[in-house]
Amino acid sequence: MPALYLLPVTLGDTPWQNVLPAYNRDIILRIRHFIVEDVRSARRFLKRVDRDIDIDALTFYPLNKHTTPEAVSGYLRPLEAGEDMGVISEAGCPAVADPGADVVAQAQRRGLHVVPLVGPSSIILSVMASGFNGQSFAFNGYLPIDPQARAARLKQLEQRAYAEDQTQLFIETPYRNNRLVEDILHTCRPGTRLCIAANLTCEGEYVHTRTLKEWTGRVPDLSKIPCIFLIYK
Repeated sequence: MPALYLLPVTLGDTPWQNVLPAYNRDIILRIRHFIVEDVRSARRFLKRVDRDIDIDALTFYPLNKHTTPEAVSGYLRPLEAGEDMGVISEAGCPAVADPGADVVAQAQRRGLHVVPLVGPSSIILSVMASGFNGQSFAFNGYLPIDPQARAARLKQLEQRAYAEDQTQLFIETPYRNNRLVEDILHTCRPGTRLCIAANLTCEGEYVHTRTLKEWTGRVPDLSKIPCIFLIYK
């Protein structure tokens, strides 16, 4: 049965064999149509999986915030015609905090076969390594850039962590990581715990959990490093 395969990619430059099953490679090599968040990074990933792959024989459909719903709807025509298709994010698992969810929703509405493959997710990996509640957690994406709105959001998430016994996760554009940590330290309670997970599955991986009081004066330089942040009571 033809399927829309959700193809996880590495979270960085780590060798794909370290984090992806060989089965994924077998699936990738039989697909000729890819719906991708970024064409350039997708092409690089496919070449890393198999340097002999004929990139020019493949068709790429860009899926990002500028893609219209009409375009997304048309992307699935090869699948409806009986050909396998793949969805590739810039990093990690497609359709999780990723525009790939839009095309998956289209496929589900049309009754098409959707197959998620195994691969690294910074959300799951960070929860695993944090020591926080893994029974109940929420990924909140990016926080507001405006300082007052961000402070209000941080207080709201901290309150949820205490009131609902729920781990709260969020991310930031890498060059603003340091400022985000400063805001957390100044906004939240000294006893609240913060986990910083950086460069997951890659060289220089860093995952540490401390109270905000313990983090004071001990935060490394996180600029330009992919990170995910978790707070919990």
